[in-house]
Amino acid sequence: MNSSKADLEKPRYKRGNILLRLLGPGLVTGAADDDPSGIATYSQAGAQFGYGLLWTVFLTTPFMIAIQLVSAQIGRVTGKGIIANVRDFAPRWLVISLVALLVVANTFNIAADLAAMGESLSLVIGGLNHEHALIFAACSVLLQVFVRYRRYAPALKFLTLVLFLYVATAFTVHIPWGQALARAVWPAAEIDRDYLLMVVAVLGTTISPYLFFWQASQEVEEMNQNRPRRPLKELSRGGESEIKRIALDTTVGMVFSNVIAFFIILTTAAVLQASGVTNIRSAAQAAEALRPLAGDLTFVLFALGIIGTGLLAVPVLAGSAAYCVAEAFGWPATLEAKAPDAVGFYSIIAAATVVGLALGYTPIDPIQMLIWSAVLNGIVAVPIMAVMMTVVTRLSVMGRFSARRTLTFFGWAGTALMAVTVVALFWSWID
Repeated sequence: MNSSKADLEKPRYKRGNILLRLLGPGLVTGAADDDPSGIATYSQAGAQFGYGLLWTVFLTTPFMIAIQLVSAQIGRVTGKGIIANVRDFAPRWLVISLVALLVVANTFNIAADLAAMGESLSLVIGGLNHEHALIFAACSVLLQVFVRYRRYAPALKFLTLVLFLYVATAFTVHIPWGQALARAVWPAAEIDRDYLLMVVAVLGTTISPYLFFWQASQEVEEMNQNRPRRPLKELSRGGESEIKRIALDTTVGMVFSNVIAFFIILTTAAVLQASGVTNIRSAAQAAEALRPLAGDLTFVLFALGIIGTGLLAVPVLAGSAAYCVAEAFGWPATLEAKAPDAVGFYSIIAAATVVGLALGYTPIDPIQMLIWSAVLNGIVAVPIMAVMMTVVTRLSVMGRFSARRTLTFFGWAGTALMAVTVVALFWSWID
């Protein structure tokens, strides 16, 4: 290999804060997983079942890391997003079906997130919920359309720091750590329809399809910045350093995400469930319920966290939908493009955000929108994960970077876990 080719496969980082530079798509993806609808789901889990669902955070972590590693490697190795790869071997009806399911799930998620952000800001500074949500939606679309990816990506990375507010929140209230950790290891919960529904909701929030597509596409965006690098499968040798970088980035991002989920469930269980508040209709309501029970500081930290995570998650939700639709129809799909050069891509971002905003004006019950969007994510994740595992294990697609045994095992095991949980939920409905 000559020196120019060697340069192409090596990640180019300046000296300095190496760890921070190595963290990118994986960190942002993990943080975006704890969006306002996810916060509401975790809050409801803590309020309704106390510490009885903390075990889900530990259970999902290795599977979450595995499936996100799969998505990231697909993007970096092939130089294309997931749907662009699926198009090469799957029938068109399957591609369109997967894209349609994702767009619907993402749109409901955006609706729940914008509503929660608007309500949270109203609680902190006053004003009208819908007007605040409109401002957030407009800012999200304008930033994605008019700010180039190379400037937008660092802003998303910076927003991940907002999630530390939930760690701080937990330390403003009394936590019976012995009891909490004991229940995390041994839930001792009665398994019924409501419990299964919440398990599926938590898993659907933690292992969400939009995260798969976003991280794969961000790996493609990253490799095309500055001096573009070739897809790893085109290299005759080398590339291992990039796989290690992806593994570090993804592992840190997913562990970070689940640590935050743990603290949200922990806080709401310690305060809300312990005080008899067992029904949370939105993330904003969770913040409001904390105020009289835990004080203004806890309330403000929780509410600001909702707004900050929403600013991160709404672009990820809309962006992942746009990547999928654009790849399905062969349109340019990059946040680096100017608006006139990627009209279809940016139109999907705008449409998903606007429709999500409009859903907030309907009489749909907020908690139903939140829980069902998470359940829908759980159901949609199963076929998408199966397709991804098919892609990442194909030598014809991934070449020498096809998934190793450990990644294959955990990837398929995560797919099976989601499938079993969904089947159990449907079985409970039949009974």
